[in-house]
Amino acid sequence: MTEVIKVDQLQNTKADFKSDQVVKWCAGCGDFAILSAIQSTLVESNVRKEDVVFVSGIGCSSRFPYYMNTYGFHGLHGRGAAIASGIKVANPKLDVWHITGDGDSMAIGGNHFIHLIRRNIDMNVILFNNKIYGLTKGQYSPTTPRGSITKSSPDGTIENPFKPGELTMGAQGSFFARVVDTEPKRMKEVFLEATKHRGTSVVEVLQNCVIFNNRIHSEITGKDVRDDHQIHLEHGKPMVFGKEKNKGLVLKGSRLEVVTIGKNGITEKDILVHDVHNPDDTTHYMLVRMTLPEYPVATGVIRACECSNTYDAELEFQVERAKKKVGMNSLQELLEEKSFIVD
Repeated sequence: MTEVIKVDQLQNTKADFKSDQVVKWCAGCGDFAILSAIQSTLVESNVRKEDVVFVSGIGCSSRFPYYMNTYGFHGLHGRGAAIASGIKVANPKLDVWHITGDGDSMAIGGNHFIHLIRRNIDMNVILFNNKIYGLTKGQYSPTTPRGSITKSSPDGTIENPFKPGELTMGAQGSFFARVVDTEPKRMKEVFLEATKHRGTSVVEVLQNCVIFNNRIHSEITGKDVRDDHQIHLEHGKPMVFGKEKNKGLVLKGSRLEVVTIGKNGITEKDILVHDVHNPDDTTHYMLVRMTLPEYPVATGVIRACECSNTYDAELEFQVERAKKKVGMNSLQELLEEKSFIVD
């Protein structure tokens, strides 16, 4: 399988990945933190900027390629996944990032999104989820909570929202993580894990839109509630959370249950230990579905299983085998073959 080219430690800094374009997001937008975290990730991942490509569709998040001093492609609404797939298949050595939003990927781009994951193409998907259409001024999106009052649902939306993690699991996803835009250090850590994964990595960033959906994630990001309303998962560690680190998750029958350590005979040994690499995604699926008030919202890397080959590696193998079979290495050689020349 072709690997992204990495060399001896480069001397790149964050400034090397910043373009000369003026960043035109609203003051206070969560996108700034994501941009900074990805630039830091690229420095630490030690990849040449000439080997990096950012691809986007349409939306506030999709301005991203302009703000990176790498190769980039600003596509049509919802089509970024298809464009990014083509780039990676055509040149597997490239480090391809697909930047998308909840509307861009879950609505018009939904079909491309699930098939990208199903194929397990070796690239990174960063999904900015502010649960609203921000660029077009506040219409509800596929992830907007039911009952929300928006520009396009003045009486409250009557649709059930998508959960990106559920869609990823349902499409046989091999990597899914969730982070919040208020924790840049953890964002970078998760992005680095995504770059190491061989296959399609999907990272959902719970991102705030200060203009049209301000504080949409405050129930889990507020300083007074985040310890009790979030559980940050780490591979090989017990699923413990809470201000006192005295709450945890156990499996009771076929369901997860929140328990308190020290009550009813529960000890830390009873708490589930997180295994991101488990090929069986049953527990991962339950974790991505957890919502308040019954459960805390899971953040961190939830699934990272390299349990199948990547589409691009399999395709590259088929191409090389076909070249050997016909004894030619390019289309040009085929066209120049005498048997194909017609006087």
